[in-house]
Amino acid sequence: MATQFSPCSSSSAANFSTSPSFKNETQSYLTKSVIYPTRICYSKWVPQIRSRFHARKHFELNSINGFPLNAVSFQDGLAEEPKPVAMEGSSPFSGSRKEESSLSIIIVGASGDLARKKIFPALFALFYEDCLPENVTVFGYARSKMTDEELRNMISQTLTCRIDKRENCGDKMDEFLKRCFYHSGEYNSEEHFAQLDCKLKEKEGGRSSFRLFYLSIPPNIFVDVVRCASTSASSKNGWTRVIVEKPFGRDSESSRELTRCLKQYLAEDQIFRIDHYLGKELVENLSVLRFSNLVFEPLWSRNYIRNVQFIFSEDFGTEGRGGYFDNYGIIRDIMQNHLLQILALFAMETPVSLDAEDIRNEKVKVLRSMRLLQLEDVMVGQYKGHSKGGRTYPGYTDDPTVPNNSLTPTFAAAALFIDNARWDGVPFLMRAGKALHTKRAEIRVQFRHVPGNLFKRNFGTDLDKATNELVLRVQPDEAIYLKINNKVPGLGMRLDRSDLNLLYKARYPKEIPDAYERLLLDAIEGERRLFIRSDELDAAWSLFTPLLKELEEKKIAPELYPYGSRGPVGVHYLAAKHNVRWGDLSGED
Repeated sequence: MATQFSPCSSSSAANFSTSPSFKNETQSYLTKSVIYPTRICYSKWVPQIRSRFHARKHFELNSINGFPLNAVSFQDGLAEEPKPVAMEGSSPFSGSRKEESSLSIIIVGASGDLARKKIFPALFALFYEDCLPENVTVFGYARSKMTDEELRNMISQTLTCRIDKRENCGDKMDEFLKRCFYHSGEYNSEEHFAQLDCKLKEKEGGRSSFRLFYLSIPPNIFVDVVRCASTSASSKNGWTRVIVEKPFGRDSESSRELTRCLKQYLAEDQIFRIDHYLGKELVENLSVLRFSNLVFEPLWSRNYIRNVQFIFSEDFGTEGRGGYFDNYGIIRDIMQNHLLQILALFAMETPVSLDAEDIRNEKVKVLRSMRLLQLEDVMVGQYKGHSKGGRTYPGYTDDPTVPNNSLTPTFAAAALFIDNARWDGVPFLMRAGKALHTKRAEIRVQFRHVPGNLFKRNFGTDLDKATNELVLRVQPDEAIYLKINNKVPGLGMRLDRSDLNLLYKARYPKEIPDAYERLLLDAIEGERRLFIRSDELDAAWSLFTPLLKELEEKKIAPELYPYGSRGPVGVHYLAAKHNVRWGDLSGED
């Protein structure tokens, strides 16, 4: 059954009209003084060092392969009016103003698993690396009754320090926990948010206040929380921003309604729709790999690339989350957001600059160029119980929170196509599933066969074995490797497939930051490059909504596959239909 989103108006909303508009108030502040904290993770936030994105307007990447740059006019509806650029040292948390400003981070839904396992640890990691300002306060907000000390005890169990900096871990942890507080309240109570506002003002001590709300809650209460926060707990002399977790609706209609309701209280540039996969190190490196290396960009088209595969697999099932998962399924949970976002980054044209809007404009163009998904280009599966090694693994419908006759897919594969000059005819294959044989997320780029290959006799009739393949392993054990053909040392002419391998843990011994760390810091800085814009979200849902409705209306039965297997057999038939062989299922990796 579809999740019902909160109505945009309520009885308490009448009070909102008599007070200054949260949206206009923040917009007014931003118009007068556009201020973003600089990204400097040292002991102090100093004005002498630029943000890593400050100079991006002076550095533009040009296409080198003959494809035209797609500059976007402000009349096409994709770009926004240019915003003033913060001058060096204008951060509210730097220089002489650092004592005059404060940052408050409010985690709504603080008692939940996401907050405990991801958000609080990410904030502590930023604090540990001195990436947060001196006057930072973290507030947890939820319905659960809890004291400040109980919150600290709960989150202290999940806090860890960087592997290479353990010497002052205990001191840093104590210092961070002293900045964490808790307020219990209902999500739809303006009175309770007003009480939270009083506590925030007390901690802010009269300084300029900047407030970041992280909504780690179900989507059906997003609007209630935003309404109450906007009415009763917004900053009066600084910016207020809201991070929204997925799912952003179940289909195009519910997503548009949610966006419309949020925009009654927030401006678009206050809404940060988070997809944590965009904060993964290898995903962020994708653009650098392509646009900063001459060897790759000329090959990045239908002329040399035969197919692209986006693969996501988990080696565990729903594990008690079946009630939530059954309402969404693997397509909504993984493919429509994580994998599609990575596809858009992979396939986009060279942006005009590294500015957030320029990058997101190009992603939207890719999504709007994509062919609507057809049922014959999709297959779905569902894991069943299986015994292995003396242990019995339950099936999806064995989960007590899942209906016995559920047809919700826990596995899906799809072939997508981009109808533009660069990618015409190239199949982009997605595959995502739960309860599979391994945990993996990667991008595999299979190049075309070498025309007139002099060594084809050495490979026999299976030319796929001679195909070059570029692999970006997002997780685990981040790596980039290129499969090439190589002569085996010796007197004869024997060829072998070898890897040119960049294994991150070998090349970069320092621990890679978690995706949530990067995205939280970006939200604090006002950097929107890795967050999803409303038109981008709408284009993504437009691709998948007709397919999802057809699957549900026709009650398509998923193909069963054993828990811990490589997935349903039908996934190979889908790939073969498009003359593709799954790279990770070939037995070579």
